[in-house]
Amino acid sequence: MKTAASTAAMGIIPVKGLSRTQTGSQPAAAVKGKMRLSYRPYELQLRHVFTIANSSRTTTPVVLTEIEYDGVVGYGEASMPPYLGETQASVIEFLKKVNLDQFSSPFELEDILTYIDKIAENNTAAKASVDIALHDLTGKIMGQPWHKIWGLDAAKAPSTMFTIGIDTPEIVKQKTREDAPLYNILKVKLGRKENEDKEMIEAIRTVTDKPIAVDANQGWLDKHYALDMIYWLKEKGIVMIEQPMPKHLLDDAAWITERSPLPVFADESFQRLTDVLRLKGAFHGVNIKLMKCTGMREARKILTTARAANMKVMVGCMTETSCAVSAASQLSPAVDWADLDGNLLIINDVFKGTTVVNGRLTLTDLPGIGVRK
Repeated sequence: MKTAASTAAMGIIPVKGLSRTQTGSQPAAAVKGKMRLSYRPYELQLRHVFTIANSSRTTTPVVLTEIEYDGVVGYGEASMPPYLGETQASVIEFLKKVNLDQFSSPFELEDILTYIDKIAENNTAAKASVDIALHDLTGKIMGQPWHKIWGLDAAKAPSTMFTIGIDTPEIVKQKTREDAPLYNILKVKLGRKENEDKEMIEAIRTVTDKPIAVDANQGWLDKHYALDMIYWLKEKGIVMIEQPMPKHLLDDAAWITERSPLPVFADESFQRLTDVLRLKGAFHGVNIKLMKCTGMREARKILTTARAANMKVMVGCMTETSCAVSAASQLSPAVDWADLDGNLLIINDVFKGTTVVNGRLTLTDLPGIGVRK
């Protein structure tokens, strides 16, 4: 009902195929040799309340996109957790400005996506929705998934982390009992008071001894405290740390990274390609998210740049459908860590794509980003 109300308010009809006549962005009639962009808002329903250091939510707004060319359709997605600053309305407003008629072929990826990036500042999730749809479209036309186009071996895709949000000890234990048997590594959100953070870890450790990654989400405000916590966490079987300090405190982050017994990754401190070399020394590695870096094209460039800088690489996601998760998973055989569980946290996925088998990401051989409806 809530989704229907929001889509009706925007004049967009939520049907299985995206409505092109209601968006006003592209002509309704198919034109040979022309790309047609369409889009609609959609609301993801989470399985559980999702709580991090500074917020909680039960839904995540997204905008689903399609680009059609000569009868072939590529799928894309913009996911907008609150902290990104984008909304369904802002994404749709951005997409209305996109004019693909000036390009003769979807294979002009560099030119098209350079144009998309220059339409307006920021709007990274909106840009990613076009990027993903273009990659899906071109991969389908070539008849190959992007991991093969990139020369990557799907068998090398890593295990994915599965996230357990902040909650009471009893709920945390319950979630761990349900989920730990299905995954090889868990991810825990911390970043509150010391006793609450330690209580979370202790609760999980009463249920499982599997490896744990920790995301502090900028919640630790003192570098000495953060380092003490990291040493304590290492004793509890934690294997890596994400964003221990507020994103702008890079000197403090570098101080921690130099002394940390665990690898430290940038998340909120890291957005796009231009940030990679700026963060060298402040973190051991970076967490690539398509919604922050404008999509697959730039994600691949980030990977190459980070490796050249001798930095570790992680690929992550927001709460997303299997569309964006499968797109990100195309890069996963080349990374050190993967946190691609966004589609596993929702109950109303509209796609089928990359799955998790025995805790490991399992990419399909479907062409493009590897999804189907």
